[in-house]
Amino acid sequence: MNLSKIFASVQSKALAIAFAFSFLVFASPASAHHAMGGKTPSNFFEGFLSGLAHPVIGVDHLAFIVVVGLFAALKPQGIFIPLSFVLSAMLGTGIHLLGVSLPVVELIVSGSILLFGILLAAKNSPNLLVMVALSAVAGLFHGYAYGEAIFGAQTTALVAYLVGFTTIQLVISSAAFFVGQKVLQGDFSQVSPSLKSAGLVICGIGAAFFASNLSSLILPVPKG
Repeated sequence: MNLSKIFASVQSKALAIAFAFSFLVFASPASAHHAMGGKTPSNFFEGFLSGLAHPVIGVDHLAFIVVVGLFAALKPQGIFIPLSFVLSAMLGTGIHLLGVSLPVVELIVSGSILLFGILLAAKNSPNLLVMVALSAVAGLFHGYAYGEAIFGAQTTALVAYLVGFTTIQLVISSAAFFVGQKVLQGDFSQVSPSLKSAGLVICGIGAAFFASNLSSLILPVPKG
């Protein structure tokens, strides 16, 4: 058997395991999407720290940031996919802070993860423009969810929060982009087995969150 094929197979499985392990490391309950333990940030440092942490301590947001980075590697000029998500997330946070309501936010956030996981695992995915549009729509709802942690904060903490979550999203998606490029080795003609495996992992995460959020809407837990 060709040693290069053996190495590629091992590398593929190792990357899939690494992706899954990273999600487990950063995973936390969905209600814990707040770095300050429920306290609204009151200064620049707290705002920046909360902004850095929010997209990471929520495994649902983390999964989506990773998958848009992988799609950036998969598509020619795919860097516009994570960029559209990050910019749209800022807009979504602004919408929340303005007091505008968006429907079933958590359900759409988890649904976006499930959808992008399916598309990454599939043999063929939509073209770049469709992926950019889907990423932008998802960004609105992810950003709206981010806004909950900073609602009511002063301007300094708010600006720091926006800078923090924008920075961490760009770092994580860029890292996923770099890994994806290494896996694909410049070949954009098809999804490699390792990226397909990562898509299945992300799909599973999205399905779990989607089922949980859907059940909460259908059978809400009575408030004590």
